[in-house]
Amino acid sequence: MPPGAAAGVLLAGVELARGQRLAAGPLDRAAGALPGPLPGRRGGAVVRLRGPRGGDREASRQGRLGAPRLRRRQRLGRGPRRGPPGALPLAGLGADGQQLGASEAAQNPCGRGLLAHGGAGAGADAAAARAAPALALPGGGGAVAIGPQCPGRGGGGRARRGGLHRAHPRRQLQNHAATLHASRGRRHRGIAGLDGGRRRWRRPRRGGGFAVDRPRCGGNNGIPPITMSDGPQGFWDDRHPATTTAWPSGLTMAASWDEDAVLEWGKGMGKEFYAKGSNVQLGPGLCLARIPRNGRNFEYLSGEDPYLGYRLAQPAIRGIQSQKVVANAKHWVMNNQETARDSVSEEVDERTRYEMYYPPFEGAIEAGVGSFMCSYNKINGIWSCENPETLKHDLKEVLGFKGYVMSDWGATHSTSIMAGLDNEQASADWMDDELISAELAAGVTTQAAVDDSVTRILWSMFSVGVMDEPVSTWDFFNLTKNVTSDVASDSARHLSAISTVLLKNDGDILPLPQGKRLAVIGKADDKAIVHAGGSGSVVPSFVPWPLDGVRGAAGQGATVQFNDGSDTEAAAKLAQAADYTIVFIGCLSAEGSDRDDLSIGDEDLVVAIAKASSKVIVVASVPGAVLMPWSKDVAAILTNFMPGQQAGNAIADVLFGKVNPSAKLPLTFPNVENETKLTPEQWPGVPDVSQPFYAFYAEKLLVGYRYYDAHGLTFDTGFPFGHGLSYTTFAYSDLSVRKSIHGAGMLVQFKVSNTGKVAGSEVAQLYLAFPSIAGEPPLQLKGFKKTESLKPGETVQVELELRTRDLSIYDATAHRWTPVAGTFRANVGASSRDIRLRGDFLYEGATSVYV
Repeated sequence: MPPGAAAGVLLAGVELARGQRLAAGPLDRAAGALPGPLPGRRGGAVVRLRGPRGGDREASRQGRLGAPRLRRRQRLGRGPRRGPPGALPLAGLGADGQQLGASEAAQNPCGRGLLAHGGAGAGADAAAARAAPALALPGGGGAVAIGPQCPGRGGGGRARRGGLHRAHPRRQLQNHAATLHASRGRRHRGIAGLDGGRRRWRRPRRGGGFAVDRPRCGGNNGIPPITMSDGPQGFWDDRHPATTTAWPSGLTMAASWDEDAVLEWGKGMGKEFYAKGSNVQLGPGLCLARIPRNGRNFEYLSGEDPYLGYRLAQPAIRGIQSQKVVANAKHWVMNNQETARDSVSEEVDERTRYEMYYPPFEGAIEAGVGSFMCSYNKINGIWSCENPETLKHDLKEVLGFKGYVMSDWGATHSTSIMAGLDNEQASADWMDDELISAELAAGVTTQAAVDDSVTRILWSMFSVGVMDEPVSTWDFFNLTKNVTSDVASDSARHLSAISTVLLKNDGDILPLPQGKRLAVIGKADDKAIVHAGGSGSVVPSFVPWPLDGVRGAAGQGATVQFNDGSDTEAAAKLAQAADYTIVFIGCLSAEGSDRDDLSIGDEDLVVAIAKASSKVIVVASVPGAVLMPWSKDVAAILTNFMPGQQAGNAIADVLFGKVNPSAKLPLTFPNVENETKLTPEQWPGVPDVSQPFYAFYAEKLLVGYRYYDAHGLTFDTGFPFGHGLSYTTFAYSDLSVRKSIHGAGMLVQFKVSNTGKVAGSEVAQLYLAFPSIAGEPPLQLKGFKKTESLKPGETVQVELELRTRDLSIYDATAHRWTPVAGTFRANVGASSRDIRLRGDFLYEGATSVYV
């Protein structure tokens, strides 16, 4: 925003990373200008324009100010260029937003004026205004003042092309309301940041890192830079490889069903972000696994259940932000497919949004998350990052989110402050300073909205302690540090092990005895799968391969022979001669595309080995739901999803019994492809599945196991949601349900006993059946708890609270949650299909609430 181009900017010398700026947006849909979801429409009152980077863009037909939108330098006149070659000009405007004369410009070496609002600096001359050092948060129309700003230049950003991150030309980035200059890394997975003091300009190298852009004059009033980096499962720094920990993925941690473990995961990641100089972690990912083939399911902490995501999002956020790093909940919202993610409109009703897709993000809000990232897709015909219904109304007003919303990289399509967007990443195509100034002058964007955006950014920084640290904490040179440690490595090993799901264990073949002849086959060497691709990947500090882990744990007298599986006949012969055979298989997925199918791809190898030996254990490292048509043919199956850099040691800990598995599936493993009968209209969309424009959520609430229950599907070669075995056994008893003393909800109590021979933990699960009048799925997860490690014969009392919200449905007519009165059934057990206790209870309802 040019200095003084609009009154009421909030900060003195504040600078945000990578093109962050505070945005405004049209309210066309709220005003009824856009029609409802109609196949074949072009999005209502919009036209297709060619954007600054040559790609298709959508803009208002007449623009926000009654004239067609222009490319950045065509919108409003700019002065001559300043700064490094190629930088867009910043000089020439004074505190009142008018062009400076020669004498005034000479007194303004930074080329920036002061923005003032209210009494402090309002109407003051440019020189007096530039001298104002004050910083005040808005309140009751109070005054705010801005210190001098300097021209800057950032690095090139990231453009999305077929799921790849490719650099586009370097572009000057300017933030509006906070007089924010911004810079960004050549690729978004690096950090980008600004602070006051001496200007430093460097061109980022290919492959991550960050560009720092500093004003040539001081006066940032102590506001530190915002420095951000990917990703949702560790710090991505491929410019300095092996200097951070590749933690288990979000989906892997979801399999733990362990809030303490997720808290440890968040703290571990946050600590490394802090040490690298990053005060914003672009994660965790919280989207629901609506589509089993979604290429990013491995990143997401929710699995296929909204309640699971709601519970696990909270410790993840608390863990990250306990390290003075702002967490970023992404991607808001309905970002449930990678196919055509930057063009498809997710057509979904209000009840489905609130009951299925909002709860994980609500958990993040309850934990105090500082930032959200809006997604590429449209929701009901309007881009997510300019959707007033989902951003401003649902997220900020109804759910009560206090932080700020940034766009995904290149996901901004208009100047959208009024719609709820606070910050554009990673360029200034739409959140342009002149355009915002003109909109303020025209009354299209309000000063209050601008101040609100700035306040939200500051709130996130204050709330987690970013402001408490010396500015040097966020210095560019911290990126070069090796921030790994033995503590982090041990934690990654522990978390990976306790998140490994034991799917099958016929004849108690596991844990393996030591001192035996072992055949290790498949992806157990340097082809082992650790992480998937895209912004969720991390370069490991080191990787002990599964073969190394097995050799280290096999014990004295053991022999371990390896075959990579490329020669199936030789591998089968090796299995015949062994006491036990461990087959490592797996597949990958990545951001930018959905998977072709649910096949792992090693079926022939597994079948051949199973014919050669009856003692075969399969370890599957997978990015989400997969098919296991051979599951009946092998003795044991483990899945560790995307296990992180300690994959080898962690799986060895489980195979040999050092860790007793307690993890549960966070999503369904189907028997066959497309078992939930998704039509092309549902996914990938219509009218052309190769380039869909609309994806209809016709299944509504029946996602994942809810569909299986509603249609009476059974499992043959697949495995149900919540399933996971242990090396011991557990019994459930003494179920009771009574009114809670903590509110208007209910308290469910029961006992869990270890009836086996070794110590172990159990994840007890509560599935609620609503009265039929509610129109809900047959069963819904509404509670779970992982017990402490129980010794053989030990019993523990488990208590699960049912909130009023858990006993409510979303009423789309009244636009609120409404408790349901009637007879409910509590189903308690070890999985969605292993119910051990059932009990009916009458709930009399309560006043309609939003909890």
